[in-house]
Amino acid sequence: MSIYEAINSLVAYGVKEGLIEECDKVWAVNRILEILNMDSMETDAEVKNVELQEILKTILDYAVEKGLCEDSVVYKDLFDTKVMGVLTPRPSEVIKTFNEKYEVSPETATDWYYHISRKSDYIREYRIKNDVKWITETPYGDIDITINLAKPEKDPKAIAAATKMEQSSYPTCMLCKENEGYRGRVNHPARQNHRVIPICLDGVNAYMQYSPYVYYNEHCIVFDEAHTPMKISEQKFRRLFDFVKKFPHYFLGSNSDLPIAGGSILTHEHFQGGRYTFAMEKAEIEENVEFVGFEDVKAGIVKWPMSVIRLQGEDTDRICTLAGKILATWRDYTDEEAFIYAVTDGTIHNTITPIARFTNGYYELDLVLRNNITTEEYPDGFYHPHPEHHHIKKENIGLIEVMGLAVLPSRLKTEMAVLRDAILENKDIKADEMIAKHYDWVENIKAKYSDINADNCDAILRDEIGLVFTSILEQCGVFDRTEQGKAQFKKFIASVK
Repeated sequence: MSIYEAINSLVAYGVKEGLIEECDKVWAVNRILEILNMDSMETDAEVKNVELQEILKTILDYAVEKGLCEDSVVYKDLFDTKVMGVLTPRPSEVIKTFNEKYEVSPETATDWYYHISRKSDYIREYRIKNDVKWITETPYGDIDITINLAKPEKDPKAIAAATKMEQSSYPTCMLCKENEGYRGRVNHPARQNHRVIPICLDGVNAYMQYSPYVYYNEHCIVFDEAHTPMKISEQKFRRLFDFVKKFPHYFLGSNSDLPIAGGSILTHEHFQGGRYTFAMEKAEIEENVEFVGFEDVKAGIVKWPMSVIRLQGEDTDRICTLAGKILATWRDYTDEEAFIYAVTDGTIHNTITPIARFTNGYYELDLVLRNNITTEEYPDGFYHPHPEHHHIKKENIGLIEVMGLAVLPSRLKTEMAVLRDAILENKDIKADEMIAKHYDWVENIKAKYSDINADNCDAILRDEIGLVFTSILEQCGVFDRTEQGKAQFKKFIASVK
């Protein structure tokens, strides 16, 4: 495919996917020529019916050949995003169309917006389809496991360039509205094809967007207009339900507001939601409980590896008021026998990960109790993946994983392939630096299965990874999944007044 065919094919793609109109074609061609520093165009160049990835590859190869772009994944991402920005509708057009389609139905609006986010290459579908996904059966239901490959690793050249750059405070963070249309740099992704939708939640101005890495279907992010720190509060519960009322086909939840016990971005208030049914939502109530004065709100302890209280009812105001009381009690709660301390040395430890949804005609709010205390034995966090599981996952357990979807590091795809061969060929795992960290785990697997062969090895490794993740979730639960732990959990519930 020639560069001229690639340009014509890209513009035709934009028209086909509803990014631009037929009358925009000449303008779009000329804008792309400008980016490619080209003075002329073969107007009769053939339009190729090929995937977007192939079209962009031709354009990127040309840019590299002409010295317009370095041959590096980071620089190529910056360049092709600039090209796709030409085809992406302006923010005002996106907002106008979204609002028009919302008048038809919330689903019609989000269907269109998700389409635009994917076809503009803001969500790089060709990378996401390479993600490794499977389901592991556990005592808590089917747990989703994914090795996410959508976020590319930086190459050494880009890393070196980033260290020499002047530090910039614009955009203030990866979530700020100022990312919309931003050209990017080697230490900040390009966002010329990024569009956000304004939304007001319980009187607070915010914006909705989709995650470019899509850990699950229609994975959206809602972030405040102001760059303010995350804070779990009763108002946040009300904001979650305000969103669910606007988009009843989506859930919305929040990471906690403390390090270790949640996500990686604590400096900008934000939520995550989408159109997906997680294992935790399907988990049953294993014991009903009652809160005095809130008999109209159905409550119970969820059968889940972490410590979850589910509130259900028709009146979200009553649910949020009760949730506020539970939060206030938990913030100050200490039970030394259960190794739960509200504060040590002036550091606050207790917080909550909340998830709101509308299901089966009722509003639900799951409150996952979290604690971020550290010890000498567990400096990364006591209620955190313990060292024996770090070979699979060491990072914080955030909202998505709390709900039962493991987001595992991309390194595991290669490591599991190497490990499979080592097991089948009876190689010395300790002798291979890449997989040596898995040695103890593999020894346990060998003892567990009498026959590991070429037909079942991959399935065994996947099942065992899923069980490791389930064990990690249990370690993050503040009350043990034992009779004693359940009694301690009910003791806390009884303390809510």
